[in-house]
Amino acid sequence: LNAIVAHRHGDLTATIQAGATLADANRALAQHRQWIPLDPPNADRATIGGLVATNDSGPRRHRYGAPRDLIIGVEFIRADGRAAKGGGIVVKNVAGYDLPRLFTGSFGSLGVIVTATFKLYPLTAASNTLVVDLPEPADLGTLTGRLLASHLTPTAIEFTTHPLRLIVRFESIDASVQQQSVTAAKLVADAGFNARSISGPEEDRFWSDHATYGDEDRCALLKVSVLPTELASTLTLVERLAGRQGYAAAGGAGVGVFRLCVRGDVQVLKRVIDGLRDALPLGRGSAVVVKSPPELRTHVDVWGPMGDGLALMKAVKQQFDPAGILSPGRGPGGL
Repeated sequence: LNAIVAHRHGDLTATIQAGATLADANRALAQHRQWIPLDPPNADRATIGGLVATNDSGPRRHRYGAPRDLIIGVEFIRADGRAAKGGGIVVKNVAGYDLPRLFTGSFGSLGVIVTATFKLYPLTAASNTLVVDLPEPADLGTLTGRLLASHLTPTAIEFTTHPLRLIVRFESIDASVQQQSVTAAKLVADAGFNARSISGPEEDRFWSDHATYGDEDRCALLKVSVLPTELASTLTLVERLAGRQGYAAAGGAGVGVFRLCVRGDVQVLKRVIDGLRDALPLGRGSAVVVKSPPELRTHVDVWGPMGDGLALMKAVKQQFDPAGILSPGRGPGGL
């Protein structure tokens, strides 16, 4: 189950079996200079089925979206063992329920994914990254806001802490990349900061290191989602709860989704997670535990508050898996 079933390069779509890795799929699609523009952590090992099940993404989510934004069709095995499918093989498909998006992010709790069909994008010819060192989270928020309000079209607007940095990537034809990089560097200079430009092998190494930033064995790793306008205040809160050296964060400044590594014993981890969740109103943010010491899970809920949506999720789960045999307890809200 690791093959490309069909590559409709004229339509910019491809159907791929769930066991294929994203890296292998993109190597094959590159023969027609096309790709699935997803760059999650561990992209060399991430499988198509895993990406759909978790809706995982990376820096290029800013430009291309997450798997839920790219998937247009899915084939799966139901809880009763029967094969079923939803969506289609072309982008302009409006027939039936949107099962592909429903299955994306369901963590295997609704069915066993067999194949997924994605819309593709052309490979870009050039790339350049700007790195801006910043003194305070408020500066990160201000500069990100100016970039979002501009006419620039970066593929990624990321940040890291320790040191605090804003990272902006442009990918397109060479002339466009150069022009946008110059414009963005001027925008940064007008705000009182300096942008360092990197490209080529140095840029590749930079993004490879960025993908693993904050991935430590003994930390609790959270996926935090906030409004981009509230990113700066959220980082300030995290530092107040965890201490300057008690955390590391990296992720999408432009979309407000980032990885948070929190260090400390179970009581410290619980205090930070509870404090963060208390500050994130339902519908405006979340903090989900991705990885943690086993003992932490007896003190905090992995998913956190789910709000009124949990009742609807349970009803959907009941329709697809009435006996509760598919990934029990692994779905959103512990479905």
